[in-house]
Amino acid sequence: MTLPRLLVPLGLALLTACAQQPQRNVELDAESECPTRLQVGQTMTLTLPSNPSTGYRWLLQNPAPEILRALGPEVYSTPEEAGIVGSGGTSTWRFQAKAAGEGHLILVYQQPWAPEVRPVQTFDCAIRVK
Repeated sequence: MTLPRLLVPLGLALLTACAQQPQRNVELDAESECPTRLQVGQTMTLTLPSNPSTGYRWLLQNPAPEILRALGPEVYSTPEEAGIVGSGGTSTWRFQAKAAGEGHLILVYQQPWAPEVRPVQTFDCAIRVK
């Protein structure tokens, strides 16, 4: 078989594989960006303002396990220019759409040791995976 005859099928196979890859990563920074639509296999990054030094944390109340899979634990980071002890930062989570369906990703901002106290903030995002 000649080289051009080998390259054409290989090129078509590579193009087909690329076309089947999920779309780009979806980034959420606010509840106003919801509802969100994802495709199975697509990743989503959620970033919310947070300040654990106050005793408050974002807690996953409903991670929408029927449609989303967590890709790791929460990652907290502070802006490098802050340099002030106790200054706020951001909490980030990564998820992957694992199955078609609809659900709600719900996080609450509260003190973990006082679950009976109403959260000071709730993040509720409707998500549809197709």
